[in-house]
Amino acid sequence: MPNYKTVFFTLGVLQIILGISMIIPIIFQIIFHELDSSFIGAGIITVVFGVLFFLSNLDHQKKLNLQQAFLLTALSWLSIAVFGSLPFIFSDLELSITDAFFESMSGITTTGSTIIINLNDCPKGILIWRAILQWLGGIGIIVMAITLMPIMNVGGMQLFKISSNDASEKILPKSRQISQRLIIIYSILTLLCAIFYKIFGMNYFDSLTHSMTTIATGGFSNYNESIGYFQSAKIEVVAIIFIILGSIPFISYIKFLSGNKKIFISDSQIKSFLKIILVSIIILFIYLILKNEVISLKILRQVSFNVISILTGTGYVTHEFDDWGSFPLIFFLILMFIGGCAGSTACGIKIFRIQILYIFLINQLKKIIYPRGIFIIKYDNNNVDEKFMSSIISFIFLYITIFFIITALLSLSGLDFTTSISGAATSISNVGPGLGDQIGPNGNFSLIPNVSKWILSLAMILGRLELFAILVLFLPSFWRN
Repeated sequence: MPNYKTVFFTLGVLQIILGISMIIPIIFQIIFHELDSSFIGAGIITVVFGVLFFLSNLDHQKKLNLQQAFLLTALSWLSIAVFGSLPFIFSDLELSITDAFFESMSGITTTGSTIIINLNDCPKGILIWRAILQWLGGIGIIVMAITLMPIMNVGGMQLFKISSNDASEKILPKSRQISQRLIIIYSILTLLCAIFYKIFGMNYFDSLTHSMTTIATGGFSNYNESIGYFQSAKIEVVAIIFIILGSIPFISYIKFLSGNKKIFISDSQIKSFLKIILVSIIILFIYLILKNEVISLKILRQVSFNVISILTGTGYVTHEFDDWGSFPLIFFLILMFIGGCAGSTACGIKIFRIQILYIFLINQLKKIIYPRGIFIIKYDNNNVDEKFMSSIISFIFLYITIFFIITALLSLSGLDFTTSISGAATSISNVGPGLGDQIGPNGNFSLIPNVSKWILSLAMILGRLELFAILVLFLPSFWRN
């Protein structure tokens, strides 16, 4: 009989941390004279459950096998979303359980889709809690992507595996050291972002909350107009810089601090990521110039910001790009799928998978021309074997398949075509805003049916945890092993 005490012990620790973190919104409630019982009650319930899990599993084994790792991955994110929804339920916003869970899941998965209609008048405690959820989700996915998912061989993430003699049997001690460094780097970037936001015009509260959601590439804002509320080119530039910093592999920062000073210009994934950004901006800028018959730095600024925001899955908006025409909407839909770099807070299929798939397709074409030729797939000077290539192709195929399934389910739930297809894309890619009048940059998800919200919530966690980490739990063989 499998022993899952380690899983539930860890869940207990996570819930205790989550409950204690609710003290922060309480402090802001006191500062802004908004104190109520929402976070106090939610914090007590969360900590109590956490302590119960903790104390009842003290005799756990320190080792964590692959089966337990998969289960822990899924349950940790689900439990945080559940208990993270309690402040929304207990608040004066009078949110339903469905809406509260949707908002919490959107936060912890750094999706950034919201059901709150009037953010401008939202209590400060709720706003800071939304930012905390995204910040925790951002660092959580970084740590998992670098230390846990490679060990589980999830969707080709083994490329980033930390060397070990016993990687298949336990979570490595070396992972703890890396996790500690990642948290420090993540915190420093957040602090720097907040400082620059404050320097260029945000108040202390806005600079804090927006820095947390910027580094997490989450996109939750304190205003209905998102970053566009500030009408500041300087703030937009700060956002662009730190969104990019949050979207490149965080292991690169560790390598840089360890002496590899050329990592940011030599890493294949980072270079491709920046090239995609540049090319995308040029394409859309030229399109809008031809359409509007005017050259404007304002247009370039709008294009640059929205391209980077959508590609990285941040979801901030500065302009209602719905009125740009049909081509930009299709273009943004494509960018949603691509996403940022692996090992970052960004979303989507990830740059490295696109790169490897491209190399594979080129090699297949070469084999047609030279049937007897031998073509080795290499990525960053590393040979890519068939098993690894198979996991990449399987992931992309599964990603697209689930996208179509989610689209069909959303359509069956009563949503129109544009809302269904963009809702599926934005949820599985953890972007935030969709397309169209209902869930586009000038709308939100409050008016869609409850069943649609549950479907989107499922898509969010599937996309955030790289599909396999969730789907493997539904295989009977997983539980028999």
